[in-house]
Amino acid sequence: FPLLEAAWGGRGGGGGMAPRVRACRGEADVAAVAGLIQSELSEPYTCFIFRHFMWTWPQLCWLAFEEEDGGGAPGEGRCVGCVVAKAEPRGGALRGYIAMVVVEAAGRGQGLGTELARRSIRAMAAEGCAGVALETEVTNVGALALYRNLGFVREKRLLRYYLNNGDAFRLKLRLRPGACEAAPREAAAGEAAAPPGKHGA
Repeated sequence: FPLLEAAWGGRGGGGGMAPRVRACRGEADVAAVAGLIQSELSEPYTCFIFRHFMWTWPQLCWLAFEEEDGGGAPGEGRCVGCVVAKAEPRGGALRGYIAMVVVEAAGRGQGLGTELARRSIRAMAAEGCAGVALETEVTNVGALALYRNLGFVREKRLLRYYLNNGDAFRLKLRLRPGACEAAPREAAAGEAAAPPGKHGA
């Protein structure tokens, strides 16, 4: 799909219109994302963390708005989902990193988290990223399934990674240079039997 503002084909939270998904507009979107993150994630993130990502890599950060009053820019409605990401040189190649994918609890399970992550990943691929990495809680079954379906594989388990002493899996996705899609997925050894899984998707 094209990397531009458009409604996607998912279902709305109450069976109505699907949320409208668009790329980040920098500072104008910080308040909307802050409200969503503070209400949906258990980790205490300060706005300085995601504001840096949204200012520096707005083309990699995507938001979803529901058509109702409140949140977002005038007339956009409430922010019900976002992906916050970056891309930096590492090891001689440009590498993407997804810091968080957040979807309002009432709207989960309808594909919005996948849509947001996919748009960010395709934007990374279009910029020449060789791969994408992220961390998510080992107990977050929904997030692990989302990333598995996008082609991510588990690289390692990070002990006591979160402030609640919970463990995380580091996941990685290899991208074809210059292509807007993932490279063929290589199943990690023992993946099917790995324990189930922080991204609020």
